[in-house]
Amino acid sequence: MKIALVTDAWEPQVNGVVRTLQSVRAILEGQGHEIMIVSPDRFYSLPCPTYPEIRLAVVGMHSVGELLADFAPHAIHLATEGPICLAARRWCLKRGFPFTTAYHTQFPDYVSARSGVPAEWIWRYIRWFHTPAQAILASTPSIRKTLVDHGLSQVSHWGRGVDLRHFHDNVTPEASLAHLPRPLQLYVGRVAVEKNLEAFLESDHPGTKVVVGDGPARGALEPRYPEAIFLGSRFGADLAAIYSAADVFVFPSRTDTFGLVMIEALACGTPVAAFPVSGPVDVLIPKVGAMAERLEEAIAEALLKDRADCAAYGRSFTWEASAEQFLGALAPIEGDLRAA
Repeated sequence: MKIALVTDAWEPQVNGVVRTLQSVRAILEGQGHEIMIVSPDRFYSLPCPTYPEIRLAVVGMHSVGELLADFAPHAIHLATEGPICLAARRWCLKRGFPFTTAYHTQFPDYVSARSGVPAEWIWRYIRWFHTPAQAILASTPSIRKTLVDHGLSQVSHWGRGVDLRHFHDNVTPEASLAHLPRPLQLYVGRVAVEKNLEAFLESDHPGTKVVVGDGPARGALEPRYPEAIFLGSRFGADLAAIYSAADVFVFPSRTDTFGLVMIEALACGTPVAAFPVSGPVDVLIPKVGAMAERLEEAIAEALLKDRADCAAYGRSFTWEASAEQFLGALAPIEGDLRAA
């Protein structure tokens, strides 16, 4: 099957959207499917205001349409709500071609956090963008409910997975962290305002706080919290060793749709502490994590969990299952796009 995957989020960005698309593409290509990525690197782009790591393509319908027509896919998936997917959406609608979309990110909440614009204003755009889709792929029951509550009912489940080649409970813990005061409390993810990282850094549970990741808020947060250790970005086996060294993984975000880092930590045997919000409430079970409105309480409870239970639960999330769900949700195109 030939699949066009259109996205405004792609390499070198480091986030859950990109990692999900990369992982699913690898599985599908391994099964013999042909995937074309239509991403910002194909076009002239500008840095996103307040978030320069994200590039916004300057692109029109015809440029994107030419790529799609030349590839002649059997299905088109629009992964994001940015300018490239807007152009692809317009091209598909003009020619009557079906497409699917995905709701990866709590976009209204993120924009509201960064700009002060009411989230409901952004929901008007989200409804408009996703309404024509044959299916909207969402990762959890909470996100399905959020979409349905906002008038978008054509939701299809698309779960997430763990790369078990790297993230497992036989990883040797990172030796450089062994001397730090325990418990070792770890955060992994973007260092950005929407991740609510200050809630973690200001928690008063004893031990050492370690932050892995980078982002626009790091320059302000690192000098404000000198007792915390900021390691920057880590990947693959290096990241797994840090997960393995931690006593608890802390997920302070209140706006994530899933939280890939939670299941990576669990697969390495590390329990998770979080707020009882969308993402954690869908992913965590009592044997492997704890949720509370006081993060300190969640951390204390999570530290009591059995690491073997955590690893076993983390292994249950596979990219193979995710790829199968993605494939099953696609809307086949009838006819030849090259004639469009």
